Amino acid sequence: MSLPISPISPISPISPESPEQAAKIRPRILAISNQKGGVGKTTTTVNLATAMAAVDKRVLVIDMDPQGNASTSLGIDQKHRTINIYHVLSGEAALDASIVATAIPNLSVIPSGVDLAAAELELVDLENRQARLKNALENQGLGWDFILIDCPPSLGLLTLNALVAADAVMVPLQAEFLALEGISHLVRTIERVKKSFNPRLEIQGIVLTMVDKRNNLSEMVESDVRGFFGAKVYTTTIPRNVRISEAPSHGKPVLIYDLQSKGSRAYLDLAGEVLKREHNHGVAA
Repeated sequence: MSLPISPISPISPISPESPEQAAKIRPRILAISNQKGGVGKTTTTVNLATAMAAVDKRVLVIDMDPQGNASTSLGIDQKHRTINIYHVLSGEAALDASIVATAIPNLSVIPSGVDLAAAELELVDLENRQARLKNALENQGLGWDFILIDCPPSLGLLTLNALVAADAVMVPLQAEFLALEGISHLVRTIERVKKSFNPRLEIQGIVLTMVDKRNNLSEMVESDVRGFFGAKVYTTTIPRNVRISEAPSHGKPVLIYDLQSKGSRAYLDLAGEVLKREHNHGVAA
């Protein structure tokens, strides 16, 4: 499959390293998380990963949501999910054995599976239950530039595993009235995880999603969020866009489904901001 992004992408391609160099680079791990569902978390994960892959970044998506929407959005059929992230967390399979290549060059995924719904209960009795993903990635997670973890819409053990493994958290935030109230819970959780399990964890950025510029409420929420979080909020906002909503049913990121749509353009801009922020942070982006 030819990815029709690079010629018009606002992101400057970086020359890929040699296989020997790539194997030595520790990937940058970003958890895409919000305990509230329906905020564009999976859509952001999938399209950010696609845009990064388009500029020669080696990207792995980990689908930690039992609903498996990231896997579906990347065109992964159920028959290719027999070994999935559940088996990695439970210790039944090595991380490498669960990786499935997508039709998009440079982009692979560890899919979710139906078994993952039971993982919250099963993990409770396992040793180092909060660090199962971290340990799996440390043992076999090299060879990627970025690992993006699509978290479930809750703050249970699956999300905790993602936060313990991650370097930073990206928070998709829907432009709605109760947005700030919901994010406050996540911020407190991030601080607890940072104090107890993962001192390097930080908020990488907050992206406003489902923004309707015709709606005064969206503008008010955006103003409040920027006033509260300042530079942590990306300049790019993701608009309400019918093509974004349609793309998952075709098993494609919106960047592949309709490159010319407003949603696609917004995610390209967001990816440019993310890579710039990572570069300024000292990450080879």
